[in-house]
Amino acid sequence: MWRRVWSSSNGGGGEIGGGAGAMMMQCVRFMSKKRAENLRKINPKVPYGEATSIAQNLFNLIQHRGPVTIGSAWTNAQEAGISGINSKTHMKILLKWMRGKRMLKQVCQQVGSNKKFLLCTPQDSEAVQAAGTPRVKLRTEKSAKSRKKHK
Repeated sequence: MWRRVWSSSNGGGGEIGGGAGAMMMQCVRFMSKKRAENLRKINPKVPYGEATSIAQNLFNLIQHRGPVTIGSAWTNAQEAGISGINSKTHMKILLKWMRGKRMLKQVCQQVGSNKKFLLCTPQDSEAVQAAGTPRVKLRTEKSAKSRKKHK
């Protein structure tokens, strides 16, 4: 680590900044900060006014349907007839833009050995994380019909 040493008029030297402990605390403070989303790089591909209206429609859809995956959000948006979304890729860009604006949160849940990413509102995210049980039903065991009985 770098140290700056200054000399006083009496010839003694001392450290500026309180020593290594202060530098360590500054490093810990810097590293513990969460990096902000760079919203300048997220281009919603439509004018701002149109993007906000599409975002509001998507937000209402996710709020009413509960935590949804991106695939189910796409099918729900098509069923609801939200205009302005050109494709599923365009919807993903808009959802990322909404996450950057802190309108949505993306929550990861373990489903067996796989991960399930759910989109939800910030109010719902605490409930989803606290519940810990996803709505997805696993098919881990084979049904009795498919098993053959050996004699």
